[in-house]
Amino acid sequence: MKLKQKELGKVATRFFAYVQLRKMETIEIGDLTEVLGLTAVQEQKLLYRLSRAGWIVRLRRGLYLVPSRIQAGQWSPGIYLSLQKLMEDCNGQYQICGPSAFNYYSFSQQIPNTTYVYNNRLSGERTIGSLEFVFIKVADSRLGSVNTFITPDGANAIYSSKARTLMDAVYDWSRFNSLPRAYEWVRGVARNDTTLCKELVECCLLFGNQATIRRVGYLLDQVEIPVKELEKLRVSLKSVKSVIPWRPDKKAKGKVNRSWGVIVNE
Repeated sequence: MKLKQKELGKVATRFFAYVQLRKMETIEIGDLTEVLGLTAVQEQKLLYRLSRAGWIVRLRRGLYLVPSRIQAGQWSPGIYLSLQKLMEDCNGQYQICGPSAFNYYSFSQQIPNTTYVYNNRLSGERTIGSLEFVFIKVADSRLGSVNTFITPDGANAIYSSKARTLMDAVYDWSRFNSLPRAYEWVRGVARNDTTLCKELVECCLLFGNQATIRRVGYLLDQVEIPVKELEKLRVSLKSVKSVIPWRPDKKAKGKVNRSWGVIVNE
């Protein structure tokens, strides 16, 4: 049964008084035994009870996020604060990517139910309160090119940059189900935003692979961007003797573009 505010009880009331006085945002198992005079079992039961009732949110086993003040109903810390505190706990770097970034930059109008996160510590699906996350563990070298801002409640929001988001839509197409939409997004950028197009090329060189460089290079070649930017992509190619499909989600049948080593199976 969910706890009602009048059912908080003396120990829970003391708990909130303590964390609010100390301005604590997280509580870890073991923090309360001495200050509240609890046994380890009593502490675990208290935190479990408050978490189940929605007064606090479990970030991971043994670590809980607490509100700055008691909420009228169930508390949700939101995506940004939850991510910030979880990654601070594991000393990790991260950036929101994929469908959430597609929506943030208005490439897609679809509001995702799950937040995808590139990071260097965690892997797999995780639920924090009512929020669903997919953590994609990558090498430190694949993190970067971000857009950061502070939310009204003081949390850090860290997204992949607009150019990086476009690149990832091609690079990580199978995970994000982003082709062929990504090609249309890139076409629009290449035709209308020279600066962003240059940033996309740099992101391909820094964070992409050979397949991504070929596909983006072929696409930009079709919309006739400045030769200088295309040349940066060309010189980074190791070989174009073997060919790859332009649309990896379709059968590899069609004309071959030898310049970029892609089968144009559009």
